[in-house]
Amino acid sequence: MSLRFVLEPGLTPDLREQIVALWTDVSNAGGAVGFVPPVTAADVRTLADPTFAGIVDGPDRLLLGYADDRLVAALIFSDNRFNLKAHWCVLKRVMVHPDTQGKGYGLALMREAERLGRELGLSALHVTVRDGLGLDAFYRRLGYREIGRLPGALRVAPGDDRDEVLMWLDLRPAGAAAVSA
Repeated sequence: MSLRFVLEPGLTPDLREQIVALWTDVSNAGGAVGFVPPVTAADVRTLADPTFAGIVDGPDRLLLGYADDRLVAALIFSDNRFNLKAHWCVLKRVMVHPDTQGKGYGLALMREAERLGRELGLSALHVTVRDGLGLDAFYRRLGYREIGRLPGALRVAPGDDRDEVLMWLDLRPAGAAAVSA
C-alpha cells in the first residue's frame, strides 16, 4: 500500500487531534520526536500547540502521509526564521505510526520531503537524530551525511545522555557548489 501525501492541510480541530494521537503513539513506542515515554496526549499538546501555531501563522509547513484515510506519517518543514538560512530548512517531528513500521512508509515520507524540498527551491534539508536508536543509518541510506554531533545534548533519563546527531542532505544538482565569500 502506498501513501497519499498532503502538504499544508487545513489544521482543523479534528486533524490536530489526529496529529496529537500519532505523536503520542510514536513517542510511547520510543520514537525520538521530543519526548521520552510514557507520555499522554496532554503532554504532547504542550509542544504540539506552539508547533501548530508555526504552521498556521507560518512560515512552517506540514506534510502528512495517509494510508487510505488513516493518518500514518507526518513531518514539518521548519523554517529557520533567519534570512541568511532561508535556502534550507529543518525537518522536524518525522513520524511514522509504530504499527505501520516495516512497510516503507518512512522511506516514502522522506523521499516525498526531498521531492518537495527541491520543488520549493531549497538547497538542503537538515534533520537532527537522537543517537542510540540507529536512526542515523536510516538517514545515511537516504543520502544524508553526518555533519556534526552535540555530545550528550539529549538527556533521556538520569544518567542516560545521548548525542544529538546533525544530518544534512544537499539538494543542489550534482556539480553545483556553494559560493564562498
